[in-house]
Amino acid sequence: MVIGLGTGSTVAELIPVLAARVRDGLNVTAVATSVATEVAARAAGILVVAFEDLARVDLTIDGVDEIDPSLRAIKGAGGALLREKIVATASARMIAIADSSKFSDAIGGRQVPVEVLPFAREFVLRAVGAIGGAPVLRLADGAPVLSDQGNLLVDCAFGDLRDAAAVARALSDIPGVLGHGLFLSEIDALYIAHGNAVERRERP
Repeated sequence: MVIGLGTGSTVAELIPVLAARVRDGLNVTAVATSVATEVAARAAGILVVAFEDLARVDLTIDGVDEIDPSLRAIKGAGGALLREKIVATASARMIAIADSSKFSDAIGGRQVPVEVLPFAREFVLRAVGAIGGAPVLRLADGAPVLSDQGNLLVDCAFGDLRDAAAVARALSDIPGVLGHGLFLSEIDALYIAHGNAVERRERP
């Protein structure tokens, strides 16, 4: 199988578990959604190949920032949302793994990350405001945080995400927006930890 590996603290817990299975004989090849994940997977002994040489992935496993009962999620706090969206869309099946703090009756409590072409920064900030978002350029030590592609990351608060599909379309229609963190149809199953128990939810 070709397995897509997401990005973030939850996937960092997954990698050594998967690596142990590989050492026991599990035959998989991985693609990584970030440089950080690729480095960690290779160091653990997992074979990682370039996604650009593939057209399809069998299974992707990734974390979420927030997810609701319909398996609509917000992702991208780790800055890899564009690669995560591409790999998820190329996957025959996508599984989200999370602890119960990420589960919500309705998404919208977390900001929606957006990856932005630097050339279009101010235009995109204004356009996001025009569709009801409150955009904030992501900074670290006073400098813009860049994605692995060298693009800007903008965190957008929306007071109302009841029509998340409309917000997703509006973001995608803004020239200069390269990707957004609304994952509304990509996730097929959720494994969510409640203390020592794990619950599985399939897409309704």
